Amino acid sequence: MNIDRMMFRVVGIFILASLLLAVFWSYKWLWFTAFVGANLVQASFTGFCPLAKIIKAFGIKAGQAFE
Repeated sequence: MNIDRMMFRVVGIFILASLLLAVFWSYKWLWFTAFVGANLVQASFTGFCPLAKIIKAFGIKAGQAFE
């Protein structure tokens, strides 16, 4: 497991969980979905992802996208 695969897994869980919360709890959870999406867009331009830094701090080895 590397940072790239772990990041995609965590982001996917965040998006699916927030969509389920929006459907069954409150539509305001869609703001969290928008935040995750906006963070993915900025990471694609800048190469900086806060989640990748956090995962790296846990000792997961680097992948090719986030070093």
